[in-house]
Amino acid sequence: MGNTKRFAGKVAVVTGSGRRKGLGEAIARRLAAEGASVVLSDIGRSADAATPDSMIGGLSEMQALAAEIAADTGSRVETFTCDVRDLASMRAMAAFAVETLGGLDIWVNNAGIGYIMKPLLELEASEWQAVIDVNLTGCFNGIKAAAEIMVPAAKGGRIINIASQAAKSGFPFAAGYCSSKHGLVGLVRSTAIELGRHQITVNNVCPNHVTTGLGAWQNEYFSQKLGLSLDTYLESMKGRIPMGRPGLPEDTAGAVAFLCSDDARYITAESMNVSGGEEPH
Repeated sequence: MGNTKRFAGKVAVVTGSGRRKGLGEAIARRLAAEGASVVLSDIGRSADAATPDSMIGGLSEMQALAAEIAADTGSRVETFTCDVRDLASMRAMAAFAVETLGGLDIWVNNAGIGYIMKPLLELEASEWQAVIDVNLTGCFNGIKAAAEIMVPAAKGGRIINIASQAAKSGFPFAAGYCSSKHGLVGLVRSTAIELGRHQITVNNVCPNHVTTGLGAWQNEYFSQKLGLSLDTYLESMKGRIPMGRPGLPEDTAGAVAFLCSDDARYITAESMNVSGGEEPH
């Protein structure tokens, strides 16, 4: 892990980090292990049909996870329930980070909907909108809330969206998902230009498939839709990846840590693939 305390004195917010074995947990754990104080954030409880309890981080799970990461890393870890679709909620979380932990240096937009997958002719307009609202507008809200703190603080900062291989390529049954993730490419290109003079970098990390809890659901869904057994589907996936395996949460967390580090201070407006060579552009 290299310089394991390179984020000592830094404060990070990670959205969508209240579920065990997810990308958010891995990212928060990595930043805390390297010395950052971290705010874990999730919606806390179901708010509507688009946010079922089975697919979100509940408050008790998030609180237990925060205590565990703090005990494991020795870093301070707080929790904040937040709906990324609501700018006021995101602004309140940014203020909480400053008031509770003393600042805001790193903001990771990880929250996303990857479980509304339907063929185009079955996809409802409301379902399309739910995916756009969380995956794209949620990241806009996060960038805006973070920048409103970082710009006047005049200390620079790091803002990272967890996009996807679907930000670069299309997939069946995922019109909303692919559109929302493609939109993040334009979002970072624009906001990075505006925020560069403030020494704030804005980037995307684009993982290929990662078998988190959500990823396991996706494996089942796509194998059934394609008429394949789960084992055949997983073998086919591995066969497309030059490095011979799907991604791990730690792979994405490592990319985030790099982009948050001083080594990446001159990297902005990028959408960095973390795909084992599957997505080479």
